[in-house]
Amino acid sequence: MDGKGRLLDRRTLLKMGLGAAALAAGCAGLRGPARSVEREPGLRERERHLASLRQLTFGGQNAEAYFSPDGTQLIFQATRDGFACDQIFMMNLDGSGLRRLSTGMGRTTCSFFVPGQPRFIYASTHLGSAACPPRPDLGGGYVWPIYPDYEIFSAALDGSDLLRLTHNWGYDAEGAVSPDGKTIVFTSLREGDLDLYLMDVDGSNVGRLTERVGYDGGAFFSWDGRAIVYRAWHPRRPSEVREYRDLLARHLVRPSRMEIFLMEADGGNNRQVTDLGAASFAPFMHPDGQRIIFASNLHDPTGRTFALYLIQADGTHLERLTYGEAFASFPMFSRDGRLLVFASQRNQQTPGEMNIFLADWVD
Repeated sequence: MDGKGRLLDRRTLLKMGLGAAALAAGCAGLRGPARSVEREPGLRERERHLASLRQLTFGGQNAEAYFSPDGTQLIFQATRDGFACDQIFMMNLDGSGLRRLSTGMGRTTCSFFVPGQPRFIYASTHLGSAACPPRPDLGGGYVWPIYPDYEIFSAALDGSDLLRLTHNWGYDAEGAVSPDGKTIVFTSLREGDLDLYLMDVDGSNVGRLTERVGYDGGAFFSWDGRAIVYRAWHPRRPSEVREYRDLLARHLVRPSRMEIFLMEADGGNNRQVTDLGAASFAPFMHPDGQRIIFASNLHDPTGRTFALYLIQADGTHLERLTYGEAFASFPMFSRDGRLLVFASQRNQQTPGEMNIFLADWVD
């Protein structure tokens, strides 16, 4: 999914304070290694879990950055460098060594390293067309496109040796690899609904994990490989089911209400973690296995801004982590829990710009 959030308008920028605004103005045109992000004292105190915040990308729309198994690199998707839609890139942890890995054709999403192999996975529409697929019409409200040409691929870390893992028209995407490098959890429409599936890392032995009507997606394994955390919306009223199916027939889904769910890696003990009535998504588990970080607009009655939150796996002790930006999402903890990477619109120089940020995590 593209997940670009909302634009940071003048009012929001003013709320960030003059110091943050001045910093944003001073970052224009920056390229290269990471730059430290100075925050006003009040913002630093509210974002107490995030120390030594640094910005890794500058310009374009950069999102969904995930750590390599050894914690030295990040793989992410971005619309930048002359491309009209997202391609897959990799960079070092300090923002240096940026290089494109995907073919440059079609639209790509949801890349992830394969532990134990010099490879990565991602989804792409390039088999359907080399051109970017059309963006959805938002006249009827905000929707995400479920492009039917998305298939999941594996490739070497230089982008070569491209292998197709799924063979199913209708949407296969949102893949993440288990910490042992053996299995992939992903979302598929292959049986008529957006459900989660497991397959071996070579694409074999596909098995279904979820069966409730609705959208189950954005899944990730816990760092110990024992659990899977994901986002979901399950319509209950007949009118909601009709709207969901009508949108799905047009390859769309409306993400205005989603909750966080947790289950064992084989699909057992599936339970709902949040009940916030908001658009909560992009969950990832802390290495301690007891906490989940995710993005949500629950603080905003208009639903237009998103921040990062932390919650216990049993649904207690909800805590807001980020402030002062229009959009923050796609968080991931490093394996040792010392670092947090996420995408944010803070310091943006042009409307819609989103960049990758890295912080030291402080408990």
